[in-house]
Amino acid sequence: MKSKISARTFLLTLSIAVAALFTACDKKPEGGASGGKKKLAYVTNGVDPFWNTAAAGVRAAEKKFGVECEVLMPPKGVVDQKRMVEGLLARGVDGIAISSIDPKNQIDLINEAASRCPLITHDSDAPESKRLCFVGMDNYKAGRAAGKLVKSALPQGGKVMIFVGRLEQLNSQQRRQGVIDELLDRPALTTGVTMKTDPNGFPLIGEKFTVLDTRTDNFDYARAKANAQDAMASVPDLACMVGLYAYNAPQCMEAAKEAGKIGTMKIVSFDEQEAVLQGIADGTVVGTISQQPYYYGFESVRILAGLANGDKSVLPKDGFLEVPIVEVTKANVEKFRVDLKKMQEAGK
Repeated sequence: MKSKISARTFLLTLSIAVAALFTACDKKPEGGASGGKKKLAYVTNGVDPFWNTAAAGVRAAEKKFGVECEVLMPPKGVVDQKRMVEGLLARGVDGIAISSIDPKNQIDLINEAASRCPLITHDSDAPESKRLCFVGMDNYKAGRAAGKLVKSALPQGGKVMIFVGRLEQLNSQQRRQGVIDELLDRPALTTGVTMKTDPNGFPLIGEKFTVLDTRTDNFDYARAKANAQDAMASVPDLACMVGLYAYNAPQCMEAAKEAGKIGTMKIVSFDEQEAVLQGIADGTVVGTISQQPYYYGFESVRILAGLANGDKSVLPKDGFLEVPIVEVTKANVEKFRVDLKKMQEAGK
């Protein structure tokens, strides 16, 4: 009888121990996904030097808010971005900031991630998803600012071509529409999921300017350059090329240089690649619209750190934290370079 009681006692003890083990394995450590500091992730929409400045903001915020944040840059677009997010969820990350490549077709992925940890968007929004907020510039407003740079360089008007990596991204659509509406002297639109955009593939004609086309390259730099070369060859009186992504204007510059048109072809850019800043200083680029990506990284981590610690007061009003743009021209390019260097060094 005594041996039977001992066996029952042993089996009961073993069952309790196993149950406790599984409970402990399923429970996320209070200090973060793997104990200690909270583990966050900052997912971009591609690989480009533009994101290095955003990463500097991430690193600075890591130090200030006592968290760890992995920066992930998908080299092959949607497929890689999906794989990266799924990997983060499998590891039990405490928060994700993502720049959505294809917001309409990534809603399920984003919503699944948002159901398992705090998720926000940056740079390119997915407003129809369950993301908690968006960190970035007003892309439509920035597009109109770029259009104003074109107008300043060509007061008599002319033919314009737009170049961009992808048109699936909401930021691309809004920037493009901002440029078009400014050049065609249209009233300002209200941005959002209901914002109407002009279809691509045929000229849009205004009183002074004609926007001939928008050429895409899917983040292929060689194709981006070829697009600019073809544009100049097929439209001899093309007056201006507008690059919506960081690498577009530098590729336009290379194409214009090889065609003997550098300095005469007007080029308007986005972001702050050194080739563009030097071009502004030299007078071969009209100007650029800086998104200040350092603050994309810094503010994303600040918000996620707060959310991971249960502080919802970090969320911006109306779900949008607007990072102000900086219009960089020859008048302020040197000051901008100094400020940019300080931001980049802050993340080291």
